[in-house]
Amino acid sequence: MKKALFLLTTTLYLTGCQAQENTNAMGNSNESNFTVVKTDQQWKEQLSPEEYFVIREKGTERPFTGEYNMHFEQGTYTCRGCDAPLFTSDSKFDSHCGWPSFDQGIADGAILEKIDKTHGMIRTEIVCASCGGHLGHVFNDGPTGTGLRYCVNSLSIDFEEVEKEE
Repeated sequence: MKKALFLLTTTLYLTGCQAQENTNAMGNSNESNFTVVKTDQQWKEQLSPEEYFVIREKGTERPFTGEYNMHFEQGTYTCRGCDAPLFTSDSKFDSHCGWPSFDQGIADGAILEKIDKTHGMIRTEIVCASCGGHLGHVFNDGPTGTGLRYCVNSLSIDFEEVEKEE
């Protein structure tokens, strides 16, 4: 019994470490596939420390603190790292989760999905297809017809308001 428990514990530990190793690398092996490529120093000069933590180190802002959580103006949400368009205000909804939520990206190929096995969970990470910046995660529990909930850090995005016609 002790041997079986030891084997199980060791297997879980090694699997967890391997999963974390595979996902912590911010896609360094695939970075050449992005159209926007910068050094860590360039990212640190462009982004605030909090933005760098979320966008480049796959961090998460605290829930209900982001500037776009309860933001419902008409316009386009763009990547804070490279200004690429990511979401439209038409796809935004209040999911009561504490982060801005969308039911779809602005266009096919604007957002990439990666398996994330950190923190003892299996989730789908979403990153900007142009610069590889971490946006958040996508879940299949959305209330709209897509069935998706793109849960995004406000620190990962900016907003461009639609100019109103007079």
